[in-house]
Amino acid sequence: MRVACLFSGGKDSTYAAFWAVSQGFEVVLLTVKPEQYSMMFHHPNIEWTQLQAEAIGLEHIKIEATEKDWEEKIAGALRANRAEGLVAGAIASEFQRRRFENLCERLNVPSFVPLWHKKEEVLHEMLENMEIYITAVSAEGLGREWLGRPLAEMVNKKPKNIDLFLEGGEGETFVADAPFFKKRIKIKEWEMEWDGVRGVAKIKNVLLVAKHYQ
Repeated sequence: MRVACLFSGGKDSTYAAFWAVSQGFEVVLLTVKPEQYSMMFHHPNIEWTQLQAEAIGLEHIKIEATEKDWEEKIAGALRANRAEGLVAGAIASEFQRRRFENLCERLNVPSFVPLWHKKEEVLHEMLENMEIYITAVSAEGLGREWLGRPLAEMVNKKPKNIDLFLEGGEGETFVADAPFFKKRIKIKEWEMEWDGVRGVAKIKNVLLVAKHYQ
């Protein structure tokens, strides 16, 4: 089966793409560039998803969409790329899952949400096998010092009142390496934006390197 995997470059969508490849699906990565404060889609550093797709070795397409037209834009992308199913990295948001499933029902294609309600069991697996960086923070207890830091460091420190999976909107992530990456992304330079409450770590310079190089 040929499937489109919604792909933001963060830990959840990367894990979902890895799952889809592991199932033997023919996978095309579908990145949605949303409005800045989208409730549906990840925003920071999505311009680097093309490099992630290159590192993985998968086909990649990107579309721009708003809160009003994203369903039609995704539907058009599925048709144009002959996708027979849609994979999403939703893990706990009923709002996201229902909207994805409703879209797939309307298009008469199956939806796959492999992380759904599996937060505890997949977090350890992600930290063990993926190189994940924090690229945005937006919660009391997560300050500027966490921008651009490995997610594993935050999980080990266990800041109070923070969902370690960042599922409650506390932050966003970027994956530089995972088991199905053929090459690793080495981040050489960040640009930090901080307004005193929330912040974003923008990736400014990267290098695609062989997996055995550190």
